[in-house]
Amino acid sequence: MIVAHLDLDAFFAAVEELENPSLRTVPLIVGGDPHGRGVVATANYVARSFGIHSAMSAAEALRRCPHAVFVRPRHTLYRDYSREVWSTVREIVPAVEQAGIDEGYLDLASVAEAFDDARAVAEAVRAVVRARTHLSCSLGVATSKVVAKVASDRRKPGGLTVVRPGREAAFLAPFPIRLLPGVGPKAEERLNGFGIELIGQLASIEDDELAGVLRGKVGRELRDRARGIDPRPLEMSVERISISQEETFSRDIADPERLHDELRRMAVKIAGYLEARGQVARTVTTKVRYPDFAIRTRSTSLPVGTGDAERIGELACGLLDRALRDRPAPLRLVGVGVSGLDEHVQLSLVSLG
Repeated sequence: MIVAHLDLDAFFAAVEELENPSLRTVPLIVGGDPHGRGVVATANYVARSFGIHSAMSAAEALRRCPHAVFVRPRHTLYRDYSREVWSTVREIVPAVEQAGIDEGYLDLASVAEAFDDARAVAEAVRAVVRARTHLSCSLGVATSKVVAKVASDRRKPGGLTVVRPGREAAFLAPFPIRLLPGVGPKAEERLNGFGIELIGQLASIEDDELAGVLRGKVGRELRDRARGIDPRPLEMSVERISISQEETFSRDIADPERLHDELRRMAVKIAGYLEARGQVARTVTTKVRYPDFAIRTRSTSLPVGTGDAERIGELACGLLDRALRDRPAPLRLVGVGVSGLDEHVQLSLVSLG
């Protein structure tokens, strides 16, 4: 397997800079209202130097950089640019798994006879994307999806990192454990509690020790990934009837505002998946789990679908508040999902104004 992970650099912000070149030299934040409960969708690299990142509250971003320029997301515009990017990529590498509006995996084995040819293909992709769309992308090339994804983040913006066969574990070893795809906040905290802070430390754990750190299939899968072993194939077309995110906390959380922040963060990710597929959702569901493992769900449906992160987050938080009126926090888990997926994106956007 020869796979590349392509990641468009600060995509929403980069599009806004193309549309308005004067924004290139200022801290630019694409997201919601910084004086309300908005969330950062993305930020350009000038803004990132202030510690601003995706899914941060817009209010916190404003606190860190009071002179930042905030713009509201223009999802139709981003979708148009994304379609142009992926159409361009498929002219060189037809086999693509689009994982989001701004990222995806490329099956380089379909066009490169040997691994040594893969770098040239990846460089061609990067150059053509830049020439056709004026957007910058970073790529990682490896023998598995997990290594390619980590590699694509190494030389941003506009870089290319190639991890040769046999070097996967050594490449991953020095990076913080949180950078390993599949390691969420709970797993990171648990691993840190056992003194495991680097990917290489997880890779070196033997079976008898692993059972005491991370149990079952998840533990073995993460340990394999830490060693650069990831047998997942590319999924060229997957029809989904729902999209969801959830988080299990290492300690129960009672503060509603913290729970709201978690739901808004998840809503940003879900909106990204919807954008990548040109879809909207008519139903939003919030899931909660209490310390005694009791589960409650609350749902609401819209007359017209939405793909807007703030709208999904607003609905999810309202549903959480409904659940907490029936039974107060603390909570062990929260999650948000969308269903009733619809392809008629333009109708939704017009209806929402």
